[in-house]
Amino acid sequence: MTTAQNWLLDDGAPRNAPAVPAGVEYHRVLAGEKRRIGRGILAIVLLAAGFVLLPTVIGGALALVDVRLGNTPPTLGGTDYTPLHHAGSMISLGLLAPWSMLIQRWLYGVPGASLHSVTSRFRFGLFGRSLLVLGPVWLVVVLLGFAASVEESPWSHADLIAMLLVTLLLTPLQAAGEEYGVRGLVFRVIGSWTRGRLAGLVLGIVVSSVLFTLVHGSTDPYVVVWYLVLFGGLAVITWRTGGLEIAIMLHAVLNTLSLAAAPYLRIDLGAALQDRSETVGAAYQLVPALTVVVLTAVIWWATRRSGPARTAAPTGAHAGADHLVA
Repeated sequence: MTTAQNWLLDDGAPRNAPAVPAGVEYHRVLAGEKRRIGRGILAIVLLAAGFVLLPTVIGGALALVDVRLGNTPPTLGGTDYTPLHHAGSMISLGLLAPWSMLIQRWLYGVPGASLHSVTSRFRFGLFGRSLLVLGPVWLVVVLLGFAASVEESPWSHADLIAMLLVTLLLTPLQAAGEEYGVRGLVFRVIGSWTRGRLAGLVLGIVVSSVLFTLVHGSTDPYVVVWYLVLFGGLAVITWRTGGLEIAIMLHAVLNTLSLAAAPYLRIDLGAALQDRSETVGAAYQLVPALTVVVLTAVIWWATRRSGPARTAAPTGAHAGADHLVA
């Protein structure tokens, strides 16, 4: 085993018996004798409802506090993108993780813990190692994207501090929530609609990536290509590693750095997030897109013979590198 592959090794067996049948890949956990397309559409609709209702309810409650502070946040039709509004958005999207687990349990009878990975647990060792190995490269690529000039907006000193704290504490949860919803639930639902695993994999990657790109609302060609490559790469990584850990890490680093840097660069964060259809991309978007391709290829290569489990191990067996499917 090479040193380059060692960092991807899983380092423990499931704490309890896995909810995923032995030999079943991540995207095929919900597959059965029947394709259950209607049930899958209902699952996606319920997830979409969570995307809309959770921010509306939580944002509406926090907006009452913002109004008392003299602000009119976007929830109430205003333009004051306050730290409180930002916190509400991050918390709302973070709640998509338990919401996705609940939908899976309710409609398919599969325990929510299986959304973590095929071992039915979140592999913190894999998450930490991927952050140490891949994180620095990803960090540099993301930060270089801020080199271009942008339209500035005034921020008070207090808001800058508050935004930094909220972003560092809550944005990783927001990124995780979206991963559980899209690369977790949606990927699995669509991956279960075919008879074969390969067709389900391709369909799951393509449809989940296109849907999430459409949700972001951008029409700029550079941005659309960036989204499609990013979301497709995260789906491939999820399949290849048998869980969401590395996808969550990459998504969390991207969003946390972007949202933390934006106020300090005087970017109008509210306008940028509220109306993405007006976002104008640049040729630099191809750099992080290419980086995603390279990182995905590296992970694919590193998991040829060893790495985190892509399928659940038989009961009583160790869910480590020996149970990989090349």
